[in-house]
Amino acid sequence: MFPSDSHIPSLDWSAQELTDLPETLWRNTHLQKLNLGENHLIALSDGLGNLHNLTHLYIHNNRLTTLPDSIGNLSHLHTLDAGHNALIALPDTIGHLRELEFLYASDSQLTELPASLGDLQRLRFLNATDNHLTTLPETLGNLSALVELRLYNNRLAALPESLGNLPRLKELHLNHNALTTLPEAIGNLKSLTRLSLVNNQLTALPDSMGHLTALTALDLRNNRLSTLPNFTGLQNLRYLDLRANRLTTLPESLADLPNLERLDLRWLSLDPLPTWIPLLEHRGCIVYL
Repeated sequence: MFPSDSHIPSLDWSAQELTDLPETLWRNTHLQKLNLGENHLIALSDGLGNLHNLTHLYIHNNRLTTLPDSIGNLSHLHTLDAGHNALIALPDTIGHLRELEFLYASDSQLTELPASLGDLQRLRFLNATDNHLTTLPETLGNLSALVELRLYNNRLAALPESLGNLPRLKELHLNHNALTTLPEAIGNLKSLTRLSLVNNQLTALPDSMGHLTALTALDLRNNRLSTLPNFTGLQNLRYLDLRANRLTTLPESLADLPNLERLDLRWLSLDPLPTWIPLLEHRGCIVYL
């Protein structure tokens, strides 16, 4: 199974029930793609850093608790999938991966992300869901190429103001955290099209939410909202879910959203029902009560 040819560009050792790896592997310096996913590995050798030409590394679904510092030597790495492990931390040297565009670190034991993450200027997709994150580094705002950020199923109680510095962010998934507020700077996310905040502890939303002019889907289910800001600026909004909040009234500005296709108001104590609901329905918007 272990090749002797040190010039092969791709190696797939996934799902082989491997518990360790031969030292000869780290001599394959021509490797560009290495798949070690779905094994029983508990550690990786520092020799990983010898694979200078690696562009894709898949180490998902193993039993890894750490990654070697030498991973920072993989200067051409484009994709790193380290999801579904038992990682307690990511090494600071991950910030040296200046070509990295896709980082998967979901379903582990992470309590924080390294500040060096902010050095990944090409990073487009970051998935750190299903961990134990309680805070995020301010350097997150340096990820100017980020398009999609997935952080659901963590323990986040707050978000850094620097989040508003992500000019290309289109999707932000923050379901199932412990957020009580959002930073005012969230209104600076002019490219954001999808924002999911299901199952948090939000009691209010910043007025700047009305500046998210590209937003098409906003999911606020299962929070503690008693009021809403003015959403008049959300001219592209098509889907709005307000289920299971503490709202007793709704702003009339919701009736002025020209592209709204679905409005979910179930499990709200609205008394009386807004008189403009029939107008929305006549326009073709589906309203769930």
